[in-house]
Amino acid sequence: MPSQAKTADRYREVRSRIEDAAVRGGHSPEGIHLVAVTKNASIAQVRELIELGHGDFGEGRMQHFLQFAAQIEEFQERHRELGPSDALVPDAVRWHFIGHLQRNKVKRILPLTRLVHSVDSLRLAEEIQACPLQRETPSEVLIQVNTSGERGKYGIAPAAVTHLIDQMDTMMNIRIRGLMCMAPFGEDPEDSRRVFQRTRELFDELKSSAIIGEGFDILSMGMSNDFEVAVECGANVVRVGTSIFGPPAEPEEDAKATASSGS
Repeated sequence: MPSQAKTADRYREVRSRIEDAAVRGGHSPEGIHLVAVTKNASIAQVRELIELGHGDFGEGRMQHFLQFAAQIEEFQERHRELGPSDALVPDAVRWHFIGHLQRNKVKRILPLTRLVHSVDSLRLAEEIQACPLQRETPSEVLIQVNTSGERGKYGIAPAAVTHLIDQMDTMMNIRIRGLMCMAPFGEDPEDSRRVFQRTRELFDELKSSAIIGEGFDILSMGMSNDFEVAVECGANVVRVGTSIFGPPAEPEEDAKATASSGS
């Protein structure tokens, strides 16, 4: 289908842009992970990326997350039942929860999530710690930092990160893997560079400090409008949706109105 071809082409283009940005920043392209954000995606587009070998997907809305995770598990199960094929389908799909996580939704989200990108308070960390799972390994999380200083944006202030990590130190069911940030949205990707550089500096400071244990190695920065700048600044996880799946589909009624008007 043409739409699928466009999705595959956009995906490969994003991959290429990540590699080029890594080279410009002096980083290894192999060490950078792409999380395909499914906010505007159809389930067919997600399945197509899986068939291309992609395994990391991100979602920030609970109902969409649960719906997509269930449908993709069924898709994966069918592939397992059919046995080996020429498809590049990975053995498992890793779901990342990238949006603001409310404490009353932790119990539903956590069992399906490989990595929570958005821990920004002690109360949320405590809820994850107390979530009644049959755990073989701790839940892996990132601390969301409001490096831009924007009012109303989720994330903990950079000056408070060390204190939060100290408070989480005794939580045996949580493993802090790194930091996440969101730069202010703007037309010029270069406007994000200051935020990304400051977050990278904080990440390096924490990584070299005594308060961080092993495995603190993920820096999640950059979205469709600025992921190349993020990679240049040292991000090793980028969260890209629109550049892969395209913009939101036009609502059916609006589309019909547009077509009837001839515009």
